[in-house]
Amino acid sequence: MKKFVFILIVIFACNLSIHAQSFKTHKVKAGETIESIAKQYLVTPFDIYALNPDAKSKLAVNTVLIIPNSKIKNQEVTSETKEVIGYKKHKVKRKETLYSISKDFNIEIDELKKYNTFLYSEPLKKGNKLRIPRYKTIVSKVTLNNTLKKYIVLPKEGKWRVAYKFGITIDELSELNPNMNEVLQPGDSVFVPNIANNEEKPVEDSYNYYEVLPKEGFYRLKVKLGLSQEELEALNPELKASGLKVGMILKVPNEINTTVSNEAVTHSNLATKITNFKAKRLALMMPYRLNRIDVDSIAETKNAIRLDSRLSISLDFHSGVLMALDSAKQLGISSHLKVFDTRDHLSEVTKLLAANDFSEYDAVIGPLMPANLERVALELKRDNVPVISPFTTPKNLYSNVFQTTPSSDLLETSIVDFVKLDSLKKHVVIISDSKHKSKSNRLKAAFPTAKQIFSRKNDEGKDMYYILPDDLLDLFKNGKNIVFLETNNEGFASTVISGLNSLISDEQEIVLMTTDKNKAFEGKNVSNYHLSNLKFHYPSINKTFNAAINSNFIKDYRRTYGVYPNKYAVRGFDLTLDLLLRLSTSDDLYKASGSDIETVYIENKFRYSKKMFGGFYNEAVYVVKYADLTIVEAKH
Repeated sequence: MKKFVFILIVIFACNLSIHAQSFKTHKVKAGETIESIAKQYLVTPFDIYALNPDAKSKLAVNTVLIIPNSKIKNQEVTSETKEVIGYKKHKVKRKETLYSISKDFNIEIDELKKYNTFLYSEPLKKGNKLRIPRYKTIVSKVTLNNTLKKYIVLPKEGKWRVAYKFGITIDELSELNPNMNEVLQPGDSVFVPNIANNEEKPVEDSYNYYEVLPKEGFYRLKVKLGLSQEELEALNPELKASGLKVGMILKVPNEINTTVSNEAVTHSNLATKITNFKAKRLALMMPYRLNRIDVDSIAETKNAIRLDSRLSISLDFHSGVLMALDSAKQLGISSHLKVFDTRDHLSEVTKLLAANDFSEYDAVIGPLMPANLERVALELKRDNVPVISPFTTPKNLYSNVFQTTPSSDLLETSIVDFVKLDSLKKHVVIISDSKHKSKSNRLKAAFPTAKQIFSRKNDEGKDMYYILPDDLLDLFKNGKNIVFLETNNEGFASTVISGLNSLISDEQEIVLMTTDKNKAFEGKNVSNYHLSNLKFHYPSINKTFNAAINSNFIKDYRRTYGVYPNKYAVRGFDLTLDLLLRLSTSDDLYKASGSDIETVYIENKFRYSKKMFGGFYNEAVYVVKYADLTIVEAKH
């Protein structure tokens, strides 16, 4: 009897609980999945599995599921729309541009073109008569089916922080807010899922965060981040229910670098995979500054090229671009190149953007300097036109920007990983000046048993940039010794390199390395013989080509220009040929730039990854070494 009463109490309590939480039931229909049902009721798959554990193994038609009440609330939100109520006429004056007119009338350039369709095919001219639309704003309150709410962006919050906070991907946040600014500012208003405050996930400074990329599963993340599926699920419990999704933000330990990747990727020969034979439209923006040169004077032109380093770089790069167009043509890839002179001025870049329609271009190479490139990238982002940074690191890596030079962080990580992959037993020593102490400490963290040596200081604590011979005594062991030298002081580099060279013996192999090969290692007092003896290793964005090799590019370049190509010409060739091949193997550059595609050319290689904040960066790095007074790619 007591047992019967107990059972009744339990049943009654459960009924009260179900009633209090307003549970629903759902009969499964053909073709439905847990994910589609969860979306229908605005809950997570994990919520459904918690009440229906058998659904994990089998989801049969007509199965009745218990569905919990959604945590998302429904409320009215204000919606604003614009309606054209008339037009104002405007006659274009001298020096006016689309950009200046759009600012004067507070409308977008796209709106100007929409209501003046001749601007799609013709440049703006003095005397043109334009229709300027006038709008009225309609404010209405609606109840959104997907139950959103407005959220005011807090200081230091970017897209990924807001997405993580509300449990959505960056792409989903963008879909909810099609007019959202590329870079969120404090005070911006965005739509987000209307979940309760206690359901929002805090962004903790003691952790790092990573955006899941296309084709990434738990195995690839294990290789990339060093975290197993179990470790990722422990930090991100929602993974157990939802699995990995592209664009999902994962919490990871703070010490994990989420911006670099050193996965081994098979080189791709894109020339064998061409499927898109549509003519490619490219724009090249460089600071030629032709307005400063009297092109009728050969002597003045030569002098300008000799004195103006940016003009010289631009012309060399341009010559490589033209060679790439010719090589691509031989593969059946036709292209149209239009060249623009930015004159190295932001105002000139603005004029070029206003006077030309870039929406149909497949890619824009340049401008050279970060501020000018940012202006172009921001303007062309609305048309999703890729903007390629040929040499410099962009100020902001917008979603349409391709940073083609690997970052200093990636260079450092690459040489560290290179040493770690060497299976031979080795002894590591780190020598640095006080300016590079933080880098020395990072290397010490990577190689815990390493010995650290710092340059000597005077009585006032000022770095004197030298070490004593005794500092190197009894430091090395028989066998292989790896020495990292971190400095940008030529005198210090010369002293250390000379001292290390004198300690090489049949029993002691000393291999010199650095994470940053700067001018200190190229000074007149630094012996290349010593660097060769020490098998000097360093990370590099490119390898030095051998002019003696039988290369069609080198032969064609010499025949065309009468000289061997320098690194800027080779860069122009490699980058442009890679760009054309990628565009010819897919519908657009974005689809052809997955992290599983690595291409190798004369000096440069390219493997792009997408950053959490939007754009693409090249993560392909060479480790090179001195061998018999030449520089070659280092292999294990």
